[in-house]
Amino acid sequence: MDLTPPPLPRQVIVVLMTFSSSAEAGKVATALVEERLAACVNLVPGVRSLFVWDNALEDAQEVLAVAKTTLDRFDALVSRVKALHSYSVPEVIGLPVLVGSEDYFNWVRGCVSDT
Repeated sequence: MDLTPPPLPRQVIVVLMTFSSSAEAGKVATALVEERLAACVNLVPGVRSLFVWDNALEDAQEVLAVAKTTLDRFDALVSRVKALHSYSVPEVIGLPVLVGSEDYFNWVRGCVSDT
């Protein structure tokens, strides 16, 4: 029996995304923050990604983006990333944050509030 409560709409989450260049990552990150879809996006250059695409092993240099937002903003964030991203299937993965500073959580919620 799972006793874990369901996630709350205003729950803070972390979203992982990858991009082919720093320029593209910066453009998308700026849009997400300016449009209040993410409170903050950290860009980590120099990530080596190994994956299969079109039945071929790819070995690519990418930029990892780590965004902080809330669960209720996730769908809008995904839509915006898809609209701006150069990949036909961009990586956009939302992960729950189990614990953290309540002051930080309140700041994230305030930044991405649509009210």
